[in-house]
Amino acid sequence: MTKDMQHSTTDPRSDLDILEQTATKAGEIALRYFRADNKVWMKPGDSPVSEADFEVDAFLRQELLDARPDYGWLSEETADSEDRLDRNEIFVVDPIDGTRGFIAGDIHWCISIAIVRDGRPVGAVLHCPAVERTFLAATGMGSKMNGTALKPVYGDTVHSLTGSKRLNRDIASKFPGEFDIIPYVPSLAYRVALVASGEVDGAYARSGAHEWDLAAADLVLSEAGGSLTDSSGAAIVYNAPKIRAPALIISGPGRHAALLDLANSGQFLH
Repeated sequence: MTKDMQHSTTDPRSDLDILEQTATKAGEIALRYFRADNKVWMKPGDSPVSEADFEVDAFLRQELLDARPDYGWLSEETADSEDRLDRNEIFVVDPIDGTRGFIAGDIHWCISIAIVRDGRPVGAVLHCPAVERTFLAATGMGSKMNGTALKPVYGDTVHSLTGSKRLNRDIASKFPGEFDIIPYVPSLAYRVALVASGEVDGAYARSGAHEWDLAAADLVLSEAGGSLTDSSGAAIVYNAPKIRAPALIISGPGRHAALLDLANSGQFLH
């Protein structure tokens, strides 16, 4: 079946219910390993993966594809298949976003699940059990944190920023004292969620993030009035053959132009 032959009739609220319920159960699994016995291996590229990642991934794959067998699948801990490219809808999953922090005992990690349709996320959950936060979003339905709507607070100036450890250092060095630099958060998805919730005005990420790091958080942010784009201002297209993203500008409502100007003047995304 080709993309053109597929037409979804799924109620988005039904999809969101499945995402929330499944992520909550997955969070219970992950918490059993958090700050506890958890085997760790190194993947190619010196990236860690743990027993918790594998168990949560297997659980999510079973539960989600049982519920939506026609959806494709893309996950950090599952071997990729070109089959997903022929699916109109796919799950994009990071079983534990922020694995390094999770292994180290840092509370800032999330279970990230998005439903992507025609290249864009249409349903999303970020479940962050160690900080007791769950973000939900669906296209045209807004974003919620723990059941309360995230209300956009517009502004055209930037006071607070965050990024990787290196980006935080570079921004602080190039613009000393100009911004409140929020300390590094291991989960990129959670960094985006902090912008969506209005706790941070904006964030940056150098190239190299994967679709599973971004898809759910992207929708949470956009439905809260913000935007996640490449350095030209273009939205990210998901379920692409190549799943790595370019450098990113992550902005709260109304702040994209200011963040883009700042990146261009500081030249720290190149």
